[in-house]
Amino acid sequence: MSNINWRGVDLNLLIAFSALMETRSVTKAAAKLSIGQSAMSHNLSRLRALIDDPLFERHGHQMIATDKAIELAPVVEQILQLVTNEILQPDDFSPRSYQGSFRIGLTDYAELLFAPTLFDAIRQAAPHCQLSFCNIDRNNYQQAVETQKIDLVIGSMADLPREFESQYLYTEDHVCLFDANATGLSSPIDLAHYIQTPQALVTPDGKLAGNVDNQLQQQGFQRHVAVGSSNFMTIRHLLTGRNLLCVVSTLMAKLDVFNDNLSQCRPPVNIPDFDINMLWLKRNTNHPRLEWLRQCVHDAITARVNELRQLG
Repeated sequence: MSNINWRGVDLNLLIAFSALMETRSVTKAAAKLSIGQSAMSHNLSRLRALIDDPLFERHGHQMIATDKAIELAPVVEQILQLVTNEILQPDDFSPRSYQGSFRIGLTDYAELLFAPTLFDAIRQAAPHCQLSFCNIDRNNYQQAVETQKIDLVIGSMADLPREFESQYLYTEDHVCLFDANATGLSSPIDLAHYIQTPQALVTPDGKLAGNVDNQLQQQGFQRHVAVGSSNFMTIRHLLTGRNLLCVVSTLMAKLDVFNDNLSQCRPPVNIPDFDINMLWLKRNTNHPRLEWLRQCVHDAITARVNELRQLG
């Protein structure tokens, strides 16, 4: 393989060969490809040197193909069809017949909210596929996409690196979640009761302080974070029957993951909203399979968000 003159290999030479096989004429082949006769003659010379065979010999007004050319003709046509159909004009993606896998990167928040919805929507359209939900966060998603071959990422990521594209999905806000009987709190909660109540914190990085604490400190206040966990399910379970309060995203608070009848209200502090986006590698933007997946995921998440927001 190392002895092959790859610099001399040109797809245009195969196209020229195909035209010569069809027309058996340098003049007609040049006209078919809209190039000059001298250019076609040059292509034929390059083909002869590359293949080490005359390929076509002139007999009167016609070019007669050699045995080597006749042997090569079906192979060249197969190559040109492969390039045309699979590379230049790939077939449309057919989810009904797809038997491969989809890999979706989800933060804990996104997985809890959307994994069942995404499973139902994707499997309904692509019943033979496999789904893999990969746990990611804003610190590791770039590496995970490359090493785990993740197709899409869903989460709240900002300042994207240049190799990523993104699509906005929706904006999320916050509520206070608590057990009214265990805390003695009722809605709405004022700042004094908010500060006095021990708090649980959903903390992906393990820190027991955040932007809320900085804001309270600027106002001369301080809350007591009693416990933190990166897992919302753990925090939600802790809230039931305990004197604890937690600020969570509004959609998360609407999930009926436990029959705990927790109460919720707007926080007495200003907590910025955050955007949820869908991310993917820019180099894969035009892949038919991933175009379909992005549209399916977008529609499923949009429908799920609207459904949750209509709940009381």
